[in-house]
Amino acid sequence: MGITLGANQYGKAENRLVTVSRQGSRHEIRDLTVSTALRGDLADTHLTGDNSKVLATDTQKNTLYAFAKQQPPGQIEEFGLRLARHFTGSFEQITGARVIIDEHAWQRIDDHDHSFARSGEEKRTTTVTVHNGQEWVVSGLRDLVVLKSTGSEFHGFPRDRYTTLPETTDRILATAVTARWRFAHLDVPWDKSFAEARQAMLAAFADTHSLSLQQTLYAMGKAVLEAREEIAEVRLSLPNKHHFPVDLSKFGLDNDNEVFYAADRPYGLIEGTVLREEAPEPGPAWD
Repeated sequence: MGITLGANQYGKAENRLVTVSRQGSRHEIRDLTVSTALRGDLADTHLTGDNSKVLATDTQKNTLYAFAKQQPPGQIEEFGLRLARHFTGSFEQITGARVIIDEHAWQRIDDHDHSFARSGEEKRTTTVTVHNGQEWVVSGLRDLVVLKSTGSEFHGFPRDRYTTLPETTDRILATAVTARWRFAHLDVPWDKSFAEARQAMLAAFADTHSLSLQQTLYAMGKAVLEAREEIAEVRLSLPNKHHFPVDLSKFGLDNDNEVFYAADRPYGLIEGTVLREEAPEPGPAWD
């Protein structure tokens, strides 16, 4: 039985990059976490330890800092494409590059020129893939925590001897949204596209009378596709952040869906894909 080397890549993960634009007295900041990974003719380093084709991960790190100085990162999709095109275009042995970027949002304190506060845990994300001259972009967000205090039900599910969950026609529905969407082409106003896709998801979450989190997931993905024609496919991961009514009867008190215990684990995890029937093939976009 023979043994062979399979698919492989290497890179520098989770490089922290903060830039400050000091044009005038009103500063702008960008706070990014950038991961790079390269693929190509790299078998020798695995099989014999020959590093003559290995672009050091430290070099990859230095490149992104130099690029940030030479030209401000701007929209994260554009920055990711700049880096991936550089790596695949500058080194013959590198035929593929993947750049993953998380953007951490900051808001001004009282509209101050140079003071900011971190605005929650939500992160804007992008993954740029360049392979054999072709390019793909998958953008989205994660850790967007949303909650609706009514307008959600869950009933009609099968019951067996292990089922203890009561049915409900009024419950809190809460989740931490991870959403990623694949673009059909790259002629995109990235910031506008992100803002409108995000708003479409939030509106669908708020306006859908939910009979299940699965139904809400589909409505959110469908809303993104209806809002932005350049998006071909949406993948969502929605952990159900359970809120259980507290039994106050032992204290002689009623609880009409007013007092809840917020459980962090275990949790239901609902995942799914919503895509256009005519969506182009994804290639390695999701690899």
